[in-house]
Amino acid sequence: MSKISEMTRESWIMSTFPEWGTWLVEDIESYEVPEGQVAMWWLGCTGTWFKTPGGANVTVDLWCGNGKRTHGDGKMKVGHQMANMCGCRSMQPNLRNVPFVIDPFAFKQVDAVLATHYHQDHMSAEWAAHVLHSGMTTDENGKEIPVPFIGPQKSVDTWVKWGVPVERCKVVKPGDVIKIKDIEIVCLDSFDRTCITTTDSTGPDREELTGKCPTDMDEKAVNYLLKTPGGNIYHSGDSHFSIYFAKHGKDYDIDVAFGSFGENPIGMQDKMTSIDILRMAENLQCKVVVPIHWDVWTNFQADCNEIELLYNFKKDRNEYKFHPFFWQVGGRYVYPMDKDKIYYHHRRGFEDCFEHPQNIPFRSCL
Repeated sequence: MSKISEMTRESWIMSTFPEWGTWLVEDIESYEVPEGQVAMWWLGCTGTWFKTPGGANVTVDLWCGNGKRTHGDGKMKVGHQMANMCGCRSMQPNLRNVPFVIDPFAFKQVDAVLATHYHQDHMSAEWAAHVLHSGMTTDENGKEIPVPFIGPQKSVDTWVKWGVPVERCKVVKPGDVIKIKDIEIVCLDSFDRTCITTTDSTGPDREELTGKCPTDMDEKAVNYLLKTPGGNIYHSGDSHFSIYFAKHGKDYDIDVAFGSFGENPIGMQDKMTSIDILRMAENLQCKVVVPIHWDVWTNFQADCNEIELLYNFKKDRNEYKFHPFFWQVGGRYVYPMDKDKIYYHHRRGFEDCFEHPQNIPFRSCL
């Protein structure tokens, strides 16, 4: 039988998705974190993987989904948070704009699954299913223990609705502290105002928010500070800019801060702008600020060069004590080893050039 005659839509999907296969899974599992360091991988959107010298593996906002796949009827659900926010009805054209870089079902170990909030691009039923059905973590004595699912109340409600047992879930709110091996996770206030406009129903029976005092943010979203052997990493989820970042910056020593950056369409405020990212970093008094989330949606995609331009324009007169780091999805960042880097570039390869005999007609053709 010819190769072409064997080809089907299903065989094509299985042979090409996820686009990176198990490459990144192997990279994460094989990397040995040096003492006094913390390794991080960007998995797209705000999804991040953290690994420490003590063998802690923690995911925050790991998400395995996509955006729009069809025009449908061209209408947004009337109770979608962005419809609630700005009164729009036309379909949001949010197509996923980056490759999917992991195979979530190929991982063999994780010690905790964290979510900053319950929006669909920050939680994964696929990841939850794999974690539940696999023995993926052990205690200090090598005994298998259940992997905890950690998040605010609404995230826990979502996991439970999907089938995660209640006893596997840990509801957190600002002020809570959780220890996972050699990582201490401090839960802090979120400033995700899109979450405030999120209703339980997205249909015509949506809750009427007009004229009501907003619901408690602490039930819907949190930020995390991960205290690791390599430094303190601040994950702001989908937070907008808030002057209360300055309070977090005074209360905690923050080395690296992640902020959700995007180019907001007219009539919408869902992501931090370039100046918001710089203000967040200044308020947090961090050493490195890393824009994330700009990669994933076609209708919110932003250019990090804008941050660099404003940073260079303002850094001297404002005496910034931080610098930006511009990451790539699937890339590894090790702190403090990589603390002075500004740009990430995937490994270029060919390090062993001319170490083995060549097969060429003559050298002058090179």
